[in-house]
Amino acid sequence: MRRATIRTLSFILRFSALGLALAFLVSLLAPSIVERLRGERASIAVQSSPRVSTPSSHSEGPVSYADAVSRAAPAVVSIYANKMTTVRQYRIIPDPVTRRLFGAIAAGPAYRKQEHSLGSGVVFSADGYVLTNNHVISGADDIQILLSDGRVSQARVIGADADTDLAVLKIDASDLPTIAVADRGDVNVGDVVLAIGNPFGVGKTVTMGIVSATGRQLRLSAYEDFIQTDAAINFGNSGGALVNALGELVGINTAVYRNAGSDPRNGGLQKNNAEGIGFAIPVSTAKAVLDQIISHGMVIRGWFGIEYADMSAISAATPSTTPLQRGVIVTEVLPGGPGDSVGLRRGDILLKLDGEDIIDQPDLRSHEAALAPGSVAKLDGLRNGVPFSVELTLMQRPQNAVTRT
Repeated sequence: MRRATIRTLSFILRFSALGLALAFLVSLLAPSIVERLRGERASIAVQSSPRVSTPSSHSEGPVSYADAVSRAAPAVVSIYANKMTTVRQYRIIPDPVTRRLFGAIAAGPAYRKQEHSLGSGVVFSADGYVLTNNHVISGADDIQILLSDGRVSQARVIGADADTDLAVLKIDASDLPTIAVADRGDVNVGDVVLAIGNPFGVGKTVTMGIVSATGRQLRLSAYEDFIQTDAAINFGNSGGALVNALGELVGINTAVYRNAGSDPRNGGLQKNNAEGIGFAIPVSTAKAVLDQIISHGMVIRGWFGIEYADMSAISAATPSTTPLQRGVIVTEVLPGGPGDSVGLRRGDILLKLDGEDIIDQPDLRSHEAALAPGSVAKLDGLRNGVPFSVELTLMQRPQNAVTRT
């Protein structure tokens, strides 16, 4: 009996010791097991929940351009130009042979008719200088400007420049809201831009797009460096503002391109009515023209007295042994002009101006215009494959000079 009791006590003691050891081991391992379970649970939660991406600060943009519009729109005005024209009525002669000989014949007395032109403008000074397109006010007898506060003011033409299709108007007013001009005027493809004007006379309207291209040459005028945009520009927007996302002026809306299907008579470049692709004069050009017209009543430009074209346009005239990628070819020498006085000839290839490479026709045209009348310029080129160099004294470009672009 006593031996049985001792064996029982011994078993109990061994079991108790084993239990204490197990308890001690569990107490050591428990925290790591708990943390592990928590980690697995968190991993499951992350896998089962959707991921939310936060945009980086450089990709964030304004959700509204109201501030830009409120800054720029008060300086954009509507322009209504009127002119009287003489209209004659003609009758078409039915017989084709007679029609070829005599054309149409007058069918009644001539009468006077008033034509209306609609456009926009930008206020550059608080005392009333307004910049717009020349084609908006060309030939107008009466020009009225509707200001942003509802006032209507009579405007007079200070000067116009057909070579850039710009004109400066003046109204008698003070303390007018003026446009903020972009410091450098630089624009990049992809920049957000807003077109502000009075399309179709419906009232001041803002459209948004991006800069689609820069440096466009459309052959509409002598000096071109257009900004292309997909911001909607229509009849009445001409002369209005193209501003950046800060409301700063980067261009003057000028021309549009209309795709009118397969009928070529309805398509092409227009200066009054289109949609889809628009063009604006860079603010650097617009500001330079404005300053010169205010100072001199006209734009003063240097002039070589010659006409020239890109090499690519006159490839047939280039000797096959001289494959030139840059430069221009002289297409006309005006009698009595600077080029004529130094012996420049039609067909001469001009490669350098004052030691700098001539890239193309627009490049030379802009550098020529920037030179002061009376200054001396050196032209290097080729004549029948033989190098030559001349120095000529520039004249002032005539106002009625016709550039064949």
